[in-house]
Amino acid sequence: MSHQTSIPAFGLFGEQGPFPDVIHYEDFSVRAPVHNWKIIPHRHSQMSQLFLVESGWIDAVTDSQRHRVAPGDFLYIPDNCVHEFVFEPGSRGGIFSFPNSIVRSFSPNGSQILTALSTPFGGAADQRLADLTQLLRDTAQEASPFRAQQVLGLAHSVLARLAEAHLPEQDDDDTRRPSRLFALDELISRNRAQGWTAAQYAQALSISTGHLSRLCRRATGMGAAAYIEQRRMEEACRLLAFTQLPVSQVGYRLGYIDPSYFSKRFRAVRGQTPKDYRSRFTS
Repeated sequence: MSHQTSIPAFGLFGEQGPFPDVIHYEDFSVRAPVHNWKIIPHRHSQMSQLFLVESGWIDAVTDSQRHRVAPGDFLYIPDNCVHEFVFEPGSRGGIFSFPNSIVRSFSPNGSQILTALSTPFGGAADQRLADLTQLLRDTAQEASPFRAQQVLGLAHSVLARLAEAHLPEQDDDDTRRPSRLFALDELISRNRAQGWTAAQYAQALSISTGHLSRLCRRATGMGAAAYIEQRRMEEACRLLAFTQLPVSQVGYRLGYIDPSYFSKRFRAVRGQTPKDYRSRFTS
């Protein structure tokens, strides 16, 4: 477990400036060796990333999941997902970074694609994905008059190919997240410490509380209040796993004034106490 007391949020790793281009590509060799082939826990609030390994390997943790990314494999990480990496020294490969403005601009079937791209996943890169990413990389490095338009189209092709590989076996309208639910997720991320109620989130989205609950229940099987609490507890899991904040401070950061009540609600939602959950990540 990290000795951090917060989880840094970056644009590109270690940078706080604006996103530099339509998309960004760089080889592992640009940053990993500078950090001794180990990248500390962090997240990106405004972009998703695709890692492709050519040689060597990456041991990655994404939220509570562990991955070994071997040669020929990929790993996709959505925005706000906390992740850390250990690279085999000398590993070769590349990282594509896609700003949310691109990821969330799909049409048609945007909600279906965004649902598939809402969680981290990996696997073997098939030939189509390998060809598309190579073409995207080459085009991004060109200086043609319509480079931005070509990069945008190819970025959508890559993301759609990834989404296709991650579609649930039973995909229908009831399993897709409506656009307002993605907007709700962003509001929750920005207002976790405020302890907002479902009614306050509904007001911010300009819909009724009942409508918000119906949207949440249709997509997730939970009412709005339960969904909001689950999202707050997901952040609690990240803070417990990736920082050494006292449990009481984790609760305060999520809007729980009473530490004992936070522990009680965490156990109700996650099935174990915050201390027991943290012990899974204590080395």
